[in-house]
Amino acid sequence: MNPTALMIMLLSLAIGTTMTLMSHHWLLAWIGLEINTLAIIPLMTKTPHPRAIEAATKYFLTQASASALILFSATMNAWKTGEWSITLLSDPYTITLSMALMMKLGLAPLHFWLPEVIQGIPLSTGLILSTWQKIAPMTLLLQISHLTDLKLLITMGLTSILIGGWGGINQTQLRKIMAFSSIGHLGWMVLILKFNPQLTLFNFLLYITMTAAMFFSLMSISSTKISEISSSWPKSPILVTTTMLVLLSLAGLPPLTGFSPKLLIILELAKQNTLLLASVTMLASLLALFFYLRLTYVMILTLPPHIPPSSTHWRTTKNSPLTATMTTLALLIFPLSPTFMLIM
Repeated sequence: MNPTALMIMLLSLAIGTTMTLMSHHWLLAWIGLEINTLAIIPLMTKTPHPRAIEAATKYFLTQASASALILFSATMNAWKTGEWSITLLSDPYTITLSMALMMKLGLAPLHFWLPEVIQGIPLSTGLILSTWQKIAPMTLLLQISHLTDLKLLITMGLTSILIGGWGGINQTQLRKIMAFSSIGHLGWMVLILKFNPQLTLFNFLLYITMTAAMFFSLMSISSTKISEISSSWPKSPILVTTTMLVLLSLAGLPPLTGFSPKLLIILELAKQNTLLLASVTMLASLLALFFYLRLTYVMILTLPPHIPPSSTHWRTTKNSPLTATMTTLALLIFPLSPTFMLIM
């Protein structure tokens, strides 16, 4: 892609997200979401492949449907209340706006577009879609969290955790694995949204850190399949090792960063006297834990000396400072979690 066009698209992404973050008005928030949607589509189709065109079309149709629902619901709410304020919602339209924002995020059962879209686009665009594009809808969801129906949030959260774990089993494509991982992590955030919005925000920041670290690692070793990661060991054994550790951090194993949000969420659910919900959530998360451990196990089994000589690479991989920084954060934030929670 032309560097000037790329800069314009990235600047548009930044402007769209900033506009939504700064707005107290549903119409301005909607405009920011639309700018975000339109800015990422050229990045999806920068490699003119039928799979990329299909992914961009699916993404556009899904996001346009969710945006139309947001606009219609906000208009009807303004007609009823006389206000466009984000935090002033009447009862029927709170649910429709929440569902539209969850559709933009890719929460189950409105998740069907996410794995197919991420599978069809480059890793760099998948990074933007999995991290930056979720900031604006999640911010709006946080602002209306006190008005959202608790039963809806619990249902969507548990469904997303189950689908995120179940869908990732037996996957060999790393981009689809990251898509189902995203669905599962968003389920954890939505589950606790009504009880503790600050904890949802903390979980969201850690999710962005871990997901970005994983995508940067995959981009460094140019891998989109499990077999390609394991055969990248001769190029950069340290990077492959840290990639496996980031996978375990996404799974939520102690003492890595990913354990922190899961521990705090379970403690918060126990504090709210919802022990049954906490137990069901932990049992549902075992599915995701299984496929993360399975991926790590497959990668370890295919490490040298089990790799055939024909699949080895002689070039070394240059690790960027950004990849190293994000990987370090994705592995070592757990001891600092109490400090971050006090700040937030």
